[in-house]
Amino acid sequence: MENYPVADILDVCVEAGRVMLENGAETYRVEDTLYRIAKSYGLTYINVFVVPTALIITVQGKDKQDHTELLRMTDRQTNLEKVSKVNDLSRQLTETILSPDEVKDLLQAINETPRNFNQWQRNLAIACACGCFPLLFGGTYNDMLPSFIAGGLGHLVFDIVNRWTNVSFFAEMVASFFIGLCAVFFISLGIGNNVDTVIIGSVMCLVPGMAITNSFRDLMAGHLLAGVAVVAKALLTAGAIGIGIALVLTFL
Repeated sequence: MENYPVADILDVCVEAGRVMLENGAETYRVEDTLYRIAKSYGLTYINVFVVPTALIITVQGKDKQDHTELLRMTDRQTNLEKVSKVNDLSRQLTETILSPDEVKDLLQAINETPRNFNQWQRNLAIACACGCFPLLFGGTYNDMLPSFIAGGLGHLVFDIVNRWTNVSFFAEMVASFFIGLCAVFFISLGIGNNVDTVIIGSVMCLVPGMAITNSFRDLMAGHLLAGVAVVAKALLTAGAIGIGIALVLTFL
């Protein structure tokens, strides 16, 4: 095995972890992937610590010296295709060693992979999902159209406000307030029967389902800090949704 500089290997590990964390990977999956990459290059004493906002990796090279890198995360989205590709790349390295520069190029290509669907296609899919949720909560077929429109427009408002402010709590609150206004407006026009089911179906586009699932997975795996952090984020999102809807129901 060629003796690559430890710093270059750590750069590869950190970049792989960054791509995974930014795109919604669970912390235990990121830790496992970084461990595999470092192990494949012959490093020892591999310790990886990952939370949703940062990752730290410490290894020992052949010189028996400790080397550590830390990365702080500020941006998160959901693209599990990128997570899967990085995970596959880590398993490929256990069979065929590539130079750190080659791996960095592959990671950059993965990170720059365009989405399969544009924003309007995603919003249309979200609107269709929101339009079906009222039936699951005891609503009627008449509640589907207002939920479809309110959910799709609400998520569009969330994307716009979040892009402007970069504060997800505020964006979620504004989006839920807008959804509440839309629901009340449609019901006042006689489009839809139950304002409750219309609101519930529409705000499902803002509910952090993946975050809640990942948090319980982390908690059950013993990653208490990461699990609690993600649960806290999910509770903040729920609070923002509740505040937005409460404002609508209070003043209208």
